[in-house]
Parts: sequence; C-alpha cells; structure tokens
Amino acid sequence: MSALRTNKTALLLIVCLAQFMVILDVSIVNVALPSIHDGLHFSPTGLQWVVNAYTLTFAGFLMLGGRCADLLGRRRMFLSGTALFSLSSLACALADSRGLLIGARALQGLGGAVLSPATLSIVTSSFEAGPERNRAVGMWGAMGALGGSSGALLGGVLTQGFGWPAIFAVNVPLGAIVIAMGLRLIPAGQAVRGTRNFDFAGAVLITASLVSLTFGIVRTDTLGWGSAGVLIPLAAGAALLAGFVLVESRASEPLIPLSVLRHTQLRVANLVVALLYASFFPVWFFLTLYLQEVLHFDAIEAGLAFLPMTGSIFVASTLAPKLVGRFGPRTVITAGMSLATLGIALLVGVAPGGSYLGSVFPGALLSAIGMGFSLVPATIVAMQALPVEQSGIGSGLLNTSRLMGGALGLAVLSTIADSQTRADAGAGVAKALTSGFDLAFIVGAAISLAGALLALLRLRNPKPPELAALPSPEVEAEIEEGEALAA
Repeated sequence: MSALRTNKTALLLIVCLAQFMVILDVSIVNVALPSIHDGLHFSPTGLQWVVNAYTLTFAGFLMLGGRCADLLGRRRMFLSGTALFSLSSLACALADSRGLLIGARALQGLGGAVLSPATLSIVTSSFEAGPERNRAVGMWGAMGALGGSSGALLGGVLTQGFGWPAIFAVNVPLGAIVIAMGLRLIPAGQAVRGTRNFDFAGAVLITASLVSLTFGIVRTDTLGWGSAGVLIPLAAGAALLAGFVLVESRASEPLIPLSVLRHTQLRVANLVVALLYASFFPVWFFLTLYLQEVLHFDAIEAGLAFLPMTGSIFVASTLAPKLVGRFGPRTVITAGMSLATLGIALLVGVAPGGSYLGSVFPGALLSAIGMGFSLVPATIVAMQALPVEQSGIGSGLLNTSRLMGGALGLAVLSTIADSQTRADAGAGVAKALTSGFDLAFIVGAAISLAGALLALLRLRNPKPPELAALPSPEVEAEIEEGEALAA
C-alpha cells in the first residue's frame, strides 16, 4: 500500500512539474523581452509576437488537445505534448532570427495545448474521487499558480546570468525528466471503445474561433478596440463559435458534447476562473511595471519582491482542498474571491512616492492568498462535474477559461490604464503611470467582486460527503426543473 502511495505521489509530482513548465512559459518571457529585442533586433510591434505566438496557439488548440487526451489516451498525449514542448523550447533557445523564434514559440504553444489538458486529466483519473483527488487537484493548481507567479524572478535570474536563450533552454532538461519519469509512472489508459471520431468540422471551427478571438484581443496592445484589426477578428471568432455550436448540436459524435455545458456548476466554475484571471493577471502585470518603472527595482529585485506572494499562493492552494472538504466549495471560493477583491482594492492609491512595504505588499499578499483559495476549489467543482472519460474536455475548458480570462482582462485593463495615463500626461511620467494603475486596480477589484458574488449566488455548497460525487448534468437538470416547478 505504501509503494502504491509512493508511486501516486511521484506521479503527481511529475505531472505537476509538466504543468508548472507550461504555465511558466506564459510569464517568464516578459522579463527577457528587452534582451530579445536587442539580440534579434525586433521592432516594438514585432516583439509582442514573441508573447502572442505562444498565447495564440496555446489558447486556440486547448479544446482539441483536451479531446485528444480523451480519445487517444492521456499518457500518449502527455508524452507527445512534453516532447513537442521541449523540442520547440530548444529551437527557441537556438533561434538566430526573428521568424525562427516566433515560429518556435508558436510550436511551444501547440505543445502546451496538448500537454496541459492531459496533466489535469491524468490527475482526475489517477486519484479516487473525494479528499484524495481534491488534494491532488490542489497540488496541481498550486504548481500552475506557482509557474505563473514565479516567471518574473526566474526570468530575471536566467536572463541576467546566462542571457535570454536560457529561459527557453531550461525546459529541455525539465522535459527530459518529465518524459523519463512519465514513461515509468503514468499507466497506459484503456483503449477508447468504439470509433475514434475527432469531429473534424468541430475541431476546425473551435480552434479557428479561439485563435481568432485571442488574436483580436492581443491586437489591442497596438490597436484601439474600435479598429478594424481588432473588431474583424473578434467578429469572425464569434461567428465561428456560433458555427461550432450549430455543428456540435447536429454531430453524432461531437468534439465537445453540448450536454456537458448543461451542468450549472461546470459553467459557473469556469466563469469564476475566467473572472479570477481577468482581475488577477493584469494586476500583477501592473505591479511589475510599478516596481520597475516607478520604484526603480531591477528585474531580479522585482522578482524577489513577488516571492512572498508566490509562497502565499502555494500555501493557500494546498490548504484549499481541506477547507473545501469542511465548508464546501461555494464558501471557500466566495471567501477567496472576496479576499482577492480586498487585496486589489488595497492597491488603489499607489503613488510615485510609495514603497514596497507600504503600497504593494499588503494588497498583493491578500490578493495572492485569495487566488489560491479560489482557483483550486473552482477546479475541483469543474472537474467533478464530468465523468472521468470526459476529463480531457473538462481540463481543456478550464484552461481555456483561465487563458482567455487573463488575456481579455489584460487587454481591457491595459486600455483603461493607458487612457488614464495619457489624460494625466501633464502631471509627469510617474504620476501619470500610477494614475492609470489606480484606475485599473479599481476595475480589477470590481471584476473580482463579480466573481465572488457569482460564486455566492450560483454555486451549490454540498455537504462534505457529497463532494466526492456531484450529480451528473442530467440529474442536476431534473433537480433544477423540480425547483422551478416548486417555485
């Protein structure tokens, strides 16, 4: 029994390492952008595609990656995704031209889209429903949050010590470890019964829709929201998404069975995650700018300044499953989102003459704790809503909500902050910047508060024994129908 527990612990660690690696590459590149600009002579508009190429393919192919995990096997997709991610990381490190680096970053995103859904799907299928699985999901969420929040520090250390290629090269030995251990620890899944129907039309439509929507969102970095370069991709993405829903409603074996979306808890959990990242991800982006451009921290100092918050996310994420078992997910998520809201609100008022301990630390710490207490319970709710054989779909949905929420939140809040900064340009650079940050923090707190209210009003809070087996979509639909008739 102890050997089985040891193997499960090792399996969880290697799966979490893979998730950490994928999420890390969303944020680690930001600190290295100035060095990449100098090394490969990017233009300011071209440099953003070092980030966007990864984001586009990662977000665009997540749902397809999740479905592949369900149909082709989690182990196979986990190993294939890790291999593609590692090889494309090596290509990034060796890139000697702008085109090669952007192309390799796109392949990295594709590898991440294949790998990330498989990680959570493996966790869901390898651990018994209830406290054991909740703890495993908590560790998975903690490592993902750790990857996102530690990018600034690791990126600063690697770039300053070894040059920008090091931020990509570090994935190669990590990927080799993940593959070697994954071959030993991840069991081969059972073959999918019946035909493996990939629903080609549905796959093309959802992938094209997510790519188009993400493309429109990230283009707001250089174009206004009212420009054709933003509105056309967004409109095309919406039209493609509508076409996807139509195709899926008529397909005999759809890529994403629309019945999974009938589950209220699944929908609410994904929306809460999207709101969490829409508020949290931009806030940490603005704090990085505040530390470096207003308080004049260097890259490593800024990364070190985030260490307490990174540790807080990790601790809160690991404690969250126990709290879910005792108080239920609705209570924990509502409390977590409320803490995040309070933390973001405390950041309002940052000023040129502020300090790290006085202006940043209290609010950032509270928001970090709130994130840990929100993300993991929402993940537990979302994954318990579906049977194990659809865990890849659930993971793809959840990761898409995280990435799209963060991208949309950053685009909206950056536009708001930039407009306020331009309006106050006459007050001086530092004052104008902090004026924009303050307004962004106000809006970010409002978004986080909306997530807290949504969790409070729409999530159920089952008793602890029920947490191991939430009702199926069909059962829940009958319950809701009965409640409506009773009302």
